[in-house]
Amino acid sequence: MTVSSDQIDDLAHTQSKHIILSIDAMGGDEGPAAIVAGISRSASKNPDLVFIVHGPSQTLEPLLAKRKNLSGICEVRDVPDVVKMTDKPSQTLRSGKNTSMWSAIEAVRSGEAAACVSCGNTGALMAMSMIRLRKLPGVNRPAIGILWPSRSEHGFNVMLDVGADIRADATDLLQYALMGVSYARNGLNIERPRVGLLNVGTEEHKGRNELHDAGELIESQAKAADFEYVGFVEGGDIPGDRADVIVTDGFTGNVALKTGEGTAGLIGDRLKEAFNYSLLSKVAALLALTSLKRLRQRIDPRRVNGGVFLGLNGTVVKSHGSADATGVDAAINLAFRLAQSGFSDRLAKRIAASTTAAAKSIAEES
Repeated sequence: MTVSSDQIDDLAHTQSKHIILSIDAMGGDEGPAAIVAGISRSASKNPDLVFIVHGPSQTLEPLLAKRKNLSGICEVRDVPDVVKMTDKPSQTLRSGKNTSMWSAIEAVRSGEAAACVSCGNTGALMAMSMIRLRKLPGVNRPAIGILWPSRSEHGFNVMLDVGADIRADATDLLQYALMGVSYARNGLNIERPRVGLLNVGTEEHKGRNELHDAGELIESQAKAADFEYVGFVEGGDIPGDRADVIVTDGFTGNVALKTGEGTAGLIGDRLKEAFNYSLLSKVAALLALTSLKRLRQRIDPRRVNGGVFLGLNGTVVKSHGSADATGVDAAINLAFRLAQSGFSDRLAKRIAASTTAAAKSIAEES
């Protein structure tokens, strides 16, 4: 049974700890059934979640009705159209007002929901989010931040940008660092994050001029923003324990992300081949089953699914397009944690403070 908008508002107001999330149910490769299954998993683990689900009601209501634990906590926003993975961002801005993606973002813009989650077209989602939510004052380019499995005690590092914009100058990289620090602080509870700038080597003389300029800017803001700048880091440090936040441009970050996902898949396939090679190896696999399951969980990209659009007036989480119920659940849980911590407001204050500090520093130097 779905509920009305008034009932959702009453539920959120009578129990203030409830957090409303806006879900684009139509954007994923696996279809709305997988997204509803992910919603159900999240709701089972967290009774504080309430959902506004966007898409054709004739498709969504039967799927929701099959999940008894979703009774009374889901409102369906009936919108007929869907943004396809092949649609160009410019096209969706012109003709996308009746899509589930636009409707999901609009719920955040209006203040009805604390965050939006979508598995849909990344370019379209970013374009719509920038138009409807607008950039935070002082932000030149929004970034996509992800959690990367790592050797650190927290289990993950934050990396950004991973594809929002392939270009980034020194000022952009500084803003990415500040946004990444806020994400690490609110998403991973790291009190004083360590920030590294991705380069072709850790030596000071290596890399492009804008990276050297960015390094100086980031270091100059470390004390005021209460983080530690560790200098240049290399690709091997992305899953390492030297830095909690890895800063790079969108082109490099996206290539690294896709390479990491492909490598994780390759390791999984090769392990299966190795353990199926002979009877003895199959016995060895049985003996190592618990350890193998633990390894799979640590490197499974579905369990850290969800890139956060940083630098906007609202929280938007981009789930992988091919996410199954496990992946959608992970993205929803991430959106919930960020909404619960007041991440969007904290990030806005951090950017505003850093912009003021930077302007003051420039004025003093001149």
